[in-house]
Amino acid sequence: MTGPKLWANSGDSHLMEPPDLFQKRLPEHIAERMPRSVKDPDGQWETVYVDGQEFRRRMPKMPTDNLGNIDRSKLRNLDGTIGDRAPGANDPHLRLKDLDQEGVWAEATYPSIGVWSYSIRTPEVVAAGARAINDWAAEFQDVSPRFVVTAMIPLLDVGDAVAEVRRASRELKMKATFLPIAPPFGRPPFAHEEWDPLWEAMEEEGMVLGFHVGTEPHTPDQRTGVYNTGRGGAIQNYVETSYGAQKIAVSLISAGVFDRYPALKMLVSEGGATWGPFMADRMDEAYRQHSAAVRPKLSKLPSEYLHTNVYASFQHDRSAVLANTAMGWQNVVWGSDYPHTEGTFGHTQKTLHELFDDIDPAASRRIRVGAFEELFPHVPPAPADEPA
Repeated sequence: MTGPKLWANSGDSHLMEPPDLFQKRLPEHIAERMPRSVKDPDGQWETVYVDGQEFRRRMPKMPTDNLGNIDRSKLRNLDGTIGDRAPGANDPHLRLKDLDQEGVWAEATYPSIGVWSYSIRTPEVVAAGARAINDWAAEFQDVSPRFVVTAMIPLLDVGDAVAEVRRASRELKMKATFLPIAPPFGRPPFAHEEWDPLWEAMEEEGMVLGFHVGTEPHTPDQRTGVYNTGRGGAIQNYVETSYGAQKIAVSLISAGVFDRYPALKMLVSEGGATWGPFMADRMDEAYRQHSAAVRPKLSKLPSEYLHTNVYASFQHDRSAVLANTAMGWQNVVWGSDYPHTEGTFGHTQKTLHELFDDIDPAASRRIRVGAFEELFPHVPPAPADEPA
């Protein structure tokens, strides 16, 4: 691409945990119950073992060139990352080189195999696993203030959840948490008052509440997330993952979470952002037109909480830019999804120019840099865009 080098912060990236993370950091009887991935010899299926459960899923086909040879430049790893083309996926020092090359300054990062921890059914095991992942992620974060790692929070016991929020904040200096879009099986929905001590702790610690789409817990007899196998299924599955972002935002706003904890900020990653203004209108209409049935009553209209407390990341969506510039939602955050194959690694500058070249410079900077800096003011300011 010609033109200046555009800098951006990413509200959606991922860390790749070492395969021996739990074996090195946990007692054997707990480590063996933590998530691990085993690929079939033919490479077509993967088994994820979690707490005595086995989850089977089909793997993507190996990419080939026009002669039928494996195209290693497009090779996808078990963890969903680009193979040889993303050397910084597991190394914080190489990762900084990748970020500099792409024009990504700082990034909020979510776990990978750790996401499966929310299918663990034993409170002691999930709490120990969260501590192990968070200790490792904090060490990764210590390499550079440009890394904003999210703390995994054990959710089978609210007391354990609150304790890990406080430990992650005070001892590990983490600034954000990661929760799945839906709570583990057997636990109440996040709108339930049982979770109020968790939101209170996050607000008191100044921790951003991070959600990532596609992380709903499931059982071995269920497909991973939405899974439509008929005609158009691939597109339908991808679209439907975004519904989780909309549902969790509406749920917490409607339940009065941000009314009770007004300093709590929430980031919903990889679910797009165009839905924000639409959901704001629908919530306000419901609040007015069905006021007799609304519980609890809020201090402000639901849309106002969306505009003050909820942030959402997008990747390629042109319409998400317009959610800011045409519909006034200032909390739109760009994200690279590094190092996943559907992310922008290798063509980030092309993507940024396509999204922002004809956008007002102030709005462009707000989406690429400013909203992220508002969530994470401790991160060093991003560089100015560089001339061509």
